[in-house]
Amino acid sequence: MPDRGRLTFIIGGARSGKSAHAETLVTALPSPWTYIATAQAYDDEMRERIALHRARRGAGWTTIDAPLDLAGALEALPDSRPVLVDCLTLWLTNHMLADHDLGFECRRLADVLSRPRGPWFVVSNEVGQGIVPDNALARRFRDEAGRLNQQIAAIADTVLLMVAGLPLKVK
Repeated sequence: MPDRGRLTFIIGGARSGKSAHAETLVTALPSPWTYIATAQAYDDEMRERIALHRARRGAGWTTIDAPLDLAGALEALPDSRPVLVDCLTLWLTNHMLADHDLGFECRRLADVLSRPRGPWFVVSNEVGQGIVPDNALARRFRDEAGRLNQQIAAIADTVLLMVAGLPLKVK
């Protein structure tokens, strides 16, 4: 289990158990726990997903919504607090759809994540193991997500790959 001031990066495919495992790691540490959510509820299905995540977490969590300013949300946190960021790929999508400068935003986030002030856990989707998408936007997303995941994995103290609910230690 990571000590204070360490970054754990948890990556895997859809429904691989990333979020649930990250929550287990965080709740093994003393509370209070902070959950930084990057999702935006644009439709009923996404509202339901968000509600299920909140219900699963239960008491003891403070939730901060940071669909765009994730770096700012992390910088504003008190030291030593266990933090779960879920997830980088939704955050990246939000910036892509807003037509923001992805290079700048990713560098800013990586800079903050390279200096964790507590046990920080970051969840992301592995999107590069499937088929090549059939449209330019989807290919751009896959490429940008792959670059961001590599950047965060490089600075993380621990990298876990989730496969069928099982964590595999990569780093």
